[in-house]
Amino acid sequence: MAVKIRLFRVGKRKQAYYRIVAKEQRSPRQGRYLENLGFFNPHVDPEKVTINADRVRHWLDNGAIPTETTARLIKKYTDIDLPSKYLPKKKSKSKAENAKED
Repeated sequence: MAVKIRLFRVGKRKQAYYRIVAKEQRSPRQGRYLENLGFFNPHVDPEKVTINADRVRHWLDNGAIPTETTARLIKKYTDIDLPSKYLPKKKSKSKAENAKED
């Protein structure tokens, strides 16, 4: 069973907020999850984020893989050092910017 740490969408239409959950990789977005690990509300300024770092560490130690968005949130709001393979990739310059430099 491959486990992912990902976002679970809740809330009204156009006013979504998210739970950070551990769930099986093949289950649907709104399907059952194994454990609720935190909360993320992007609609307030600043973003409201609550993450249970102990439980996230537990799942990471047992092989769970965070998605890019959850990896960014974990890195920003906790003291957990994620391996570089889990962190979002740096975006490369666009083709137009590369052409201007040449």
